[in-house]
Amino acid sequence: MKKVIAVFANSIKHHKHCVAGKDVATNEWVRAVSDANGTELTDDQCKSANPHGEFRAKPLQKIEMEFVAHAPLLHQPENFVISNARWQQKYTLKPDEITAFLDHPETLWGMENKVDYSAIATNQLEIEQSLYLIKVENVKFHVTTNAKRKISFIYNGNHYDLPVTDPQFDELLNNKLQHQEILCVSLG
Repeated sequence: MKKVIAVFANSIKHHKHCVAGKDVATNEWVRAVSDANGTELTDDQCKSANPHGEFRAKPLQKIEMEFVAHAPLLHQPENFVISNARWQQKYTLKPDEITAFLDHPETLWGMENKVDYSAIATNQLEIEQSLYLIKVENVKFHVTTNAKRKISFIYNGNHYDLPVTDPQFDELLNNKLQHQEILCVSLG
């Protein structure tokens, strides 16, 4: 099955990529994974082609992807296993298009900075979606004393301080003017 995805994340985790975005036809989240276990993508798997050659998928691009199966996990119901077909870049999102994709949850899986997986595994907490594109306030990137990359912000009156896996973290940390009001957040 082919889908055109508005990409909102290409983060780095365990030296691999987590590429996710919204299906432009349905506005539903899609996380591209390597297999039914939710394995992240290699560098080669998240490359796309356009008339000018290959490029790595990045946020705010619309990319046609082909999937072989929907492979939901308890904590990541949006997972789809990619095929071997090369992704095709369609075009870049315009700034005024982004707000149409915003999510409006009451909280980000609660008001804490983390979610206990055992609560998910024992059905005490049901994850309907593990990704959100949200509008936030008071964004601050920072590095903790033990060198963890983090972002703090206010969403819907709640303060969050979460880990960051964005490969452009250093640029964002050093350039205060680039701080955005719209963030893509994910349950790990």
